[in-house]
Amino acid sequence: MTATTRSAPGEESPDGPRTATAAPPRRRSRARSRALVPWGFVGPFLALFTLCFVLPILYAVYQSFIQIRRYGLFGEEGRETVFAGLDNYTRALGQETFVDSIGRVLLFGAVQVPVMLGLALVLALLLESASARWPGFFRALYFMPYGVPGVVASLLWGFLYVPGLSPILDVAGLVGLEPDLLGPSGVLWSIANIITWMFIGYNMLILVAQLKTIPGELYESARIDGAGPLQTAWNIQLPLIRPALVLTTIFSIIGTLQLFAEPQILAAFTVNIDSAYTPNMAAYNSAFTDNDYNVAAAQSVVVALTAFVLSFGFLWLVNRKDRRR
Repeated sequence: MTATTRSAPGEESPDGPRTATAAPPRRRSRARSRALVPWGFVGPFLALFTLCFVLPILYAVYQSFIQIRRYGLFGEEGRETVFAGLDNYTRALGQETFVDSIGRVLLFGAVQVPVMLGLALVLALLLESASARWPGFFRALYFMPYGVPGVVASLLWGFLYVPGLSPILDVAGLVGLEPDLLGPSGVLWSIANIITWMFIGYNMLILVAQLKTIPGELYESARIDGAGPLQTAWNIQLPLIRPALVLTTIFSIIGTLQLFAEPQILAAFTVNIDSAYTPNMAAYNSAFTDNDYNVAAAQSVVVALTAFVLSFGFLWLVNRKDRRR
C-alpha cells in the first residue's frame, strides 16, 4: 500500500504543477450580489430619468416629423398620421413671431447672464474673504430669493412695476425720473431683473462651494508673498473656480432659452408681452391655442437644439483656450 502525499495550495506536486481550484459557488454568488448593489441605488434614478426625460424628448422628436390629417369638416370622416419630413420645422421657422422670440431671448441672455454671474461672483468672493462677518447669515439671506417660486416672484415684481402702486416708481419720480418698466423697450429688462434677483443666490452658492475647496496653504503663501485681496482673487481664486463658472454659465444659457413663467405672468400687467414673446410661450401657444401639436413639437426641438449648440459652443471655446495655454 503506497502512501499519498498532499501538497499545500499553490505548491507543486511531485507529478507537476497543480492548477488552482475554482472558487466555490457561494463565493461567486456573493461577488455577483456585490456587483449589483450600485445598480440598486442607480436603478430608480435611471428609470425615472428615462420615463420623465428621455422618453418625452424622443416622443417630441417623433411628433415633429408627423402630421395628422383629418377628413371632413370636423374630422368626422376619419384621420390618418402621415410622415411630414421637415414640413413642421419649415412652418415653425416660417412664423415671424417665433423667430423674433429666439432673437429676443438671445439678446436677453447676452446681457442678463454676464450681469447675474458677475454679481454672484462678487458676492461669493466677499463672503469667502478673510474679513467677512456672519458669512452664514448673509449666504442664507442672498439665497432666500431662490426659494420664492417664479410665479410668486413675478406677481410681486409685477405690482412693483405698475405706476401708482410701485414705491420704486414713486422714489424715481421724486428725483425727476419716469421709467416705463412695462413699456415696449423696458419690459424685457424688467424680466431680466426678476431672473437676476432670483438666481444670484443660487449661482453664488455654487461658486462658494468651489471656493471652499481651495487649500488654505495657498492663501497663506499669497499673504507671505505680499499679495492683496484683489491679487489673491485674480491669481488664485478665479483660476481655481473656473469649473464652477463654466457650470453656472451653461446652466444660465439653458435657463435663458427656457424662459416662460415670468413673461407669462407679467403679460397680465402689460400689453407689450404677446403670446409668442419667448420660444417656450410660442410653442405653448401653438399647442394649446392653435391645437397644432406637431408644429409645437418642432418649435420645442428647435429650442433644445439651440440650447445644445450654444452650450457646447461655449464649452468648445473654453477648451480651446485651455489647449492654447
